Amino acid sequence: MSAPLLPLCLRVWRSVRNEGRCMNRIGLGYDVHAFAEGRKLILGGVEIPYDKGLDGHSDADVLVHAIMDAIVGAMRAGDIGKLFPDTDPAYKDADSIKLLEHVGCLAREQGYSIDDIDSVVMLQEPKISPYREQMRVNIAAALHVPIESVGVKATTTERLGYEGRGEGASAQAVCLLSHE
Repeated sequence: MSAPLLPLCLRVWRSVRNEGRCMNRIGLGYDVHAFAEGRKLILGGVEIPYDKGLDGHSDADVLVHAIMDAIVGAMRAGDIGKLFPDTDPAYKDADSIKLLEHVGCLAREQGYSIDDIDSVVMLQEPKISPYREQMRVNIAAALHVPIESVGVKATTTERLGYEGRGEGASAQAVCLLSHE
């Protein structure tokens, strides 16, 4: 690009950005829960047959919690602990998909569009690949976005760390929001 065109491109870019036509924000979410006896294992709103579930105040859906945290972070609204404190009895055994619906509504009310989500669950077992598509369907439906906008992956940690020892599971998520 020639030198005279560069300042012109920068002026056009600044003009478009400053007019507020579109503002993108990214968010990063993380969550972790320990396994516990006598609990259901819920991931992405899907009950997965397993001899243990994740321990938590709500249903402990580590995947949905990471996604909510990513969205709330991109909105610069704190974290899910601020929205849904574990000290509030109203959220005891709460369905995390319902909480995700609420977060999606908050984003839309503030003028944000949820453009894309990508996530990964880390756990040694059980294998969750048979449930992955239903997780995507549940998350997309809760957020009123196309399923193509939701990515869900899983990985083991090759028997390393608390996930690898079967002590718990963690999840990370990123999201892209746009504001018109």
